[in-house]
Amino acid sequence: MSKICINIAWPYANGPIHLGHVAGSLLPPDIFGRYNRLKGNEVLVVGGSDQHGTPITVTAEKEGSTPEAVAERYHQINKKAIEDMHIEYSLFSKTHGDNHIEVVSGIFVDLLKKGYLYEKETDQYYCAKCRKFLPDRYVEGTCPKCGAKDVRSDQCDSCGTTFEPGDLIETRCIHCGNEPEVRQSNHFFLKLSAFSDQLMEYVEDKDHWRSNVNTFTMNWLKEGLLDRAVTRDMSWGVPVPVPGWEDKVIYVWFEAVIGYLSTSIEYSKMVGKPDLWKEYWKNPDTKHYYFIGKDNIPFHSIIWPAILMGAGDLNLPYDIPANEYLMFKGGKLSKSRGGAIDIPAVLSEFDADAVRYYLSVNMPDTHDADFTWDDFQTKINNELVSALGNYYHRCLSFTHKNFGQIPPADTEEGAKEVIDAISSTLKEYEDCLSKCDFKKGIRAVMELSRFGNRYFDSVKPWALVKSDKDRCGRVMNNNLRIVKALSVMAWPFMPSSSEKIWRYLGYEESLEKSGMAAVMSELPAGKAVDEPMPVYKKVDIEIPEEDVSSEETAESAGSFADFRKLDLRVGKIISAEDHPDAEKLFLLKVDIGEESPRQVVAGLKAHYSKEQITGKSMILVSNLKPAKLRGVVSQGMLLAADDEGLGGRSVQLLRPSKDVPVGTKMNSGTNNSSAEIEYKDFQKVKMLVSRAAEGKILCNSMKIDLPSDAPERVAVIVDGDKAMALGDGKGCTATVDHDIMDGAGVR
Repeated sequence: MSKICINIAWPYANGPIHLGHVAGSLLPPDIFGRYNRLKGNEVLVVGGSDQHGTPITVTAEKEGSTPEAVAERYHQINKKAIEDMHIEYSLFSKTHGDNHIEVVSGIFVDLLKKGYLYEKETDQYYCAKCRKFLPDRYVEGTCPKCGAKDVRSDQCDSCGTTFEPGDLIETRCIHCGNEPEVRQSNHFFLKLSAFSDQLMEYVEDKDHWRSNVNTFTMNWLKEGLLDRAVTRDMSWGVPVPVPGWEDKVIYVWFEAVIGYLSTSIEYSKMVGKPDLWKEYWKNPDTKHYYFIGKDNIPFHSIIWPAILMGAGDLNLPYDIPANEYLMFKGGKLSKSRGGAIDIPAVLSEFDADAVRYYLSVNMPDTHDADFTWDDFQTKINNELVSALGNYYHRCLSFTHKNFGQIPPADTEEGAKEVIDAISSTLKEYEDCLSKCDFKKGIRAVMELSRFGNRYFDSVKPWALVKSDKDRCGRVMNNNLRIVKALSVMAWPFMPSSSEKIWRYLGYEESLEKSGMAAVMSELPAGKAVDEPMPVYKKVDIEIPEEDVSSEETAESAGSFADFRKLDLRVGKIISAEDHPDAEKLFLLKVDIGEESPRQVVAGLKAHYSKEQITGKSMILVSNLKPAKLRGVVSQGMLLAADDEGLGGRSVQLLRPSKDVPVGTKMNSGTNNSSAEIEYKDFQKVKMLVSRAAEGKILCNSMKIDLPSDAPERVAVIVDGDKAMALGDGKGCTATVDHDIMDGAGVR
């Protein structure tokens, strides 16, 4: 038995939590916590509402209310929404409370005494018209590095660059629109630079961290750490515990992360064991996990560890499984920027377990994921209901109708196939969940349900019950063993429905208490099987108009429907090997920003050498159903232009026209699906490469919009009489390296 401390990112209490919060940082820790409880581990889960900082004051000003009233209202709304999503905390706390303020003040004073905090005059934005210093969220402008607009003055969400006052260009005060000036203000700073060597040593052995976390952290450390202000000119927040500093508060980034510790202490007091927190924070055998979004990586991999090092004798993070963003309408789900789908509204229409399932299979773990109502409906109806729900119901209802109880176990050879399938799935499942790879974990569960459906069909119990009822009972026992295994392994993902199935099997002890051992245990033969009801139901969604990008007209919303099924990503070929059984095929490893590179089989040996293709940037169809090509699984398909049908002899990989990060979506600014597709779906999409001039494609004179710096040749998607450039929708288009005949097809 191990102790696990699960720390969950603190959503701001300035509005209802949305699907992006749940997919990014709230559902993953609940899955992980439930999994560990099934394993028999002792789990402490802490987090709560971030009630301080400018997001709260901005909302309060808009509503004509007070920050405290806004923070408390949304704390209660979000607490209920989290509970309704069946997400369990040991304690869901809040930062505007006496315990938190006391713990934060204690850490602040301790670091000050040790010399890790010091005073310094610093530049701050000041609005002469509003007559006050402006916190970061009160100043917006243009990112000097990537050119993104409406960027907050502390950090660019598009490229991750952080700013000091004066770095942002074209700045404006969000209150009055006036351009703020930079003035001096006295603040306390955390001597982050003092921890550089310790932090570098700390992260050196973190090979189990996700690549995005490792890369982000190492880049920060290699660039050199700068000391950071830990106070700000505001009245709402944790007071600075130093006389003469009454007009300032502790910066929210500093005090919010201390909330993990303060909530652990608060929970210990609440359960009557005031020293319990020490078993989780001072015992070196306890592992700490931090579930956050990617925008919070440096605060948890560098700044919070530095604070813990300064405080001394406290456990550092073991793992930080940061998720990417869940996207909607081509942009990040965000309360502050609009476009969010809030949880109370979603749960008023759909069952929590259905939402949990969709967000699990569409989790933005290693790259951004898209949310669409169409994809939600497809995955619920075609996967959750048709595969898992159907298998549950057909097994339980058949058993109830024909036996009324769990039949005796199968002692013949037929049982081995079932036991081996369950055992193999369990091994894969545990490997995935222990590494916080939840998307692959739920896929393993679903694959076992598909095996179960195939097994049920193969033994034909509806016929067997008429000819050999005893034998039918034994094969149904095999089926019910699969049902039981599925209910246990699905419980971390879909707890409510899994508990119902568990009860239908006749168990009185809770599923959680029975634990992971129940996956392989035999069924209680003779136990009554009650008449079951389906635990999942199909959804029928009328796709709302707002699900279509505001940049698209109603007429064009239905255009490019086949293209919208493709999930195209920029990737880099990191290695090329010969296929062992095919002379014309390469085995490629392709990095598209996921934790592990994709294996792709490509017929390009006639056109590229290993040296030529290795290191190339290219475009991958990332949601193509994996397929075996000459005995080797291929996890995607590279796009290439081919003019052989026009009498030419050139086959060239499509590549991005600009240096963009791997994983960049090449969806031309449309709202594309990430649902898995067949090769025949790809074949329906018409793409070609041509020169373009004066807004037209030269091969057929179709009109097309192109950025001013577009390359000579561009890849184009054609749908009837409409065409658009293949690209990221932000100025990067798809092109080729060399001349190719106009109208060359893409395959």
